[in-house]
Amino acid sequence: MIERTNPRAAEAVVAQLPEPDADARLHSLQLVSLIRDEIAAAGGRIPFDRYMELALYAPGLGYYAAGARKFGAAGDFVTAPELSPLFARCLARQCREVLDGLPGGTILEVGAGSGILAADLLLELERFDCLPARYLILDLSPELQQRQRQTLSRRAPHLLDRVEWLTAFPESAFCGLVIANELLDAMPVHRFRLSAGTLLEQFVGCTGERFELIWAAPESPAFARHLAAALSRLGATDDYASEVNQRAGPWLASLAHCLERGAVLLIDYGHSRAEYYHPARSRGTLMCHYRHRAHPDPLVYPGLQDITAHVDFTAIAEAALAAGFRVAGYTTQAFFLMASGLDRLVAESDPDEAAAHLALVQGVRRLTLPTEMGERFKVLGLTKGWESPLSGFAMRDLRDRL
Repeated sequence: MIERTNPRAAEAVVAQLPEPDADARLHSLQLVSLIRDEIAAAGGRIPFDRYMELALYAPGLGYYAAGARKFGAAGDFVTAPELSPLFARCLARQCREVLDGLPGGTILEVGAGSGILAADLLLELERFDCLPARYLILDLSPELQQRQRQTLSRRAPHLLDRVEWLTAFPESAFCGLVIANELLDAMPVHRFRLSAGTLLEQFVGCTGERFELIWAAPESPAFARHLAAALSRLGATDDYASEVNQRAGPWLASLAHCLERGAVLLIDYGHSRAEYYHPARSRGTLMCHYRHRAHPDPLVYPGLQDITAHVDFTAIAEAALAAGFRVAGYTTQAFFLMASGLDRLVAESDPDEAAAHLALVQGVRRLTLPTEMGERFKVLGLTKGWESPLSGFAMRDLRDRL
């Protein structure tokens, strides 16, 4: 059984999006050529997760590996650290708790975006007199590393000598804290579909100049095994499509290998497995972002748009346990920030400085309201060799929902 997507659907999406300029279009066409060559070499199609990997991370051409602005008002989306410095200031209180127990500890931020979180976090920890010995940033993109340096040089130049950039996990084990904000959603995912009792996998092929999505029998015998937990929840479903992240497990195993003692904070939008693979969520969670417009077509403008999928936090927790971590907490972003002193920080602001106070309140709303980031985003806390509770989960711990 092989099914191909209707090309008219892609044309309808493109018609609603701003057109890229000539340089951006040329950049995308270079990536299209690279992907097309790989499809041809593979015999006519590649698994969707490989397409997503190339679209996001192909050296020099993928969305996260190239030079277009991605974060903030001038980019394609806005992350919590750009919305308000309160995000970093609250996070700093959880960092201080761990660093106080691990003097001389290290912070590792994986995927640091524009560098704003790193700068604001370091400044707040400086106010606490609790700076880490080192602040490591793991980012594969040379362009993003340069942008992060510029941000830190502008906002916290006197702390720049504490920052070190990496392109792989540290070779020697360290103690401290690991932070990954909106990282897991950008990991390449496999896509599957249940159709009339048959399990299908999504591939990307090429007809002429156009990519196409193809549903076909899985090529890997291990594919169904990775889906066992999800399929057991769905039971007999006539037509259901979704995603599964097969890369998070090896990533967490590598992280556990280099973290000797400390904590990990994973912050992202997602659900527990029961919510993720709910029969009502029958088209999955894959979403693309281009110039602050969200749409579902991953084949549009390769290299110019972000491609994401929500996080199955139950799967992440299971993989973390298998890697040797302890699951120390799970909650919404709103509860985590409030447990980390958000209300107190707002109360300490000066209401007489009207513009600054208004910006602060607007930031709080976007960070915490259920209709904004407050409930869509979750925080998963992991520890290794660290038994003390993490205060960010003290207000409401939702581990029983995982």
